[in-house]
Amino acid sequence: MTDLSQKTDKILRVNNLQLAYGDYEVLKGVSFHALRGECLIVMGGSGCGKSTLLKSMVGLLEPLDGEVTVDSQNIWSLDVDVQEAVLRKFGVLFQGGALWGSMNLLENVSLPLEIYTDLNPSEVEGLARYKLNLVGLSGYSEFYPAQLSGGMKKRAGLARAMALDPDILFLDEPSAGLDPVNSHRLDNLINELKESLGITFVVVTHELASIFDIADYSIFLDGKKKTLVDQGKPADLRENSKFEEVRAFLHRGIPALEK
Repeated sequence: MTDLSQKTDKILRVNNLQLAYGDYEVLKGVSFHALRGECLIVMGGSGCGKSTLLKSMVGLLEPLDGEVTVDSQNIWSLDVDVQEAVLRKFGVLFQGGALWGSMNLLENVSLPLEIYTDLNPSEVEGLARYKLNLVGLSGYSEFYPAQLSGGMKKRAGLARAMALDPDILFLDEPSAGLDPVNSHRLDNLINELKESLGITFVVVTHELASIFDIADYSIFLDGKKKTLVDQGKPADLRENSKFEEVRAFLHRGIPALEK
């Protein structure tokens, strides 16, 4: 994990966020920040609002109240053109990978570069191949998503999410559907990319192994209280959180892990 002792740059701030679908309130009063180059985990039980929070942070769900600030710019108060420019600082890996089935991996990763840059075809291909190489898929550029394992699809989705050199990568349940071996490989890849490229990761997950493998900091959402109830380093929260539900969540399966 990253040494945060010298990290003070708050690249992402969420302040007093309130989110709802119509009349149904999902979250309220949510405030936290992420430091540049760290991995922040958003955790909590099913239905607590993790993915809803992610949607608001990446510009897909406008809040009823509060702010999502990236590099001192509140994305929800910007003009559309400026907001789009800020959102290009993000890369997003959705739960299913969201790859285009009719495109091979090279074409999938090339697509954002073709849409949002002025690079010529040769430059686009070179960058796309480089991103695939970063995630260990250099030999699979001509493969289609249907020809890949679940872990390879996740890595391909990560390559596409990195296509535009984002400052922040948002990952929604990246280990979902993966066996323990491939999940651990993906965790290692996240750590390598964070250390080598200085990317900030915001990862939604409830997987304990991943939480303790990749997190520098974490926040815990409570579905019943509809808010953030605690935050800190996962190991500290596991032992010292004043909330029993947080300690119980982080102690799941500990005896089996220690054998």
